[in-house]
Amino acid sequence: MTTDTSGAGVRVLVVDDTDHVRQVVVEMLTLDGFDVVGQAAGGAQAIEIAAATDPDVVVMDLRMPGMDGLEATRALRVARPGQLVVLYTAYLDAAIEKEAAEAGVALCLGKVEGLPRLERELSRLTLSLTRGR
Repeated sequence: MTTDTSGAGVRVLVVDDTDHVRQVVVEMLTLDGFDVVGQAAGGAQAIEIAAATDPDVVVMDLRMPGMDGLEATRALRVARPGQLVVLYTAYLDAAIEKEAAEAGVALCLGKVEGLPRLERELSRLTLSLTRGR
């Protein structure tokens, strides 16, 4: 994969309870020019880190121990109503997509779709943010 700047200036928080998955997502987003401002292994930690780092977008796993990704999204959106959240999960179906939309998720992506799709969709979703900087 080549390094580019499609994510230049976009601040991202990555949330996944699986260490190696979180690390791969962080590394790939960093290579693609995104500014990864934080990492969290769970929902409660994500809320704390988002308050401290002010990310433009949060890439959130669904199934995590304790507070899952949808519960964390609801809490984030109460504290930060404009927060963009992308649900990035191995468990995606129509019911989850509906619940995610109701929770305030901006975009749902399946992990089976791969990191290149995540990177493209983050760039598309945050395009207006990078134009204003």
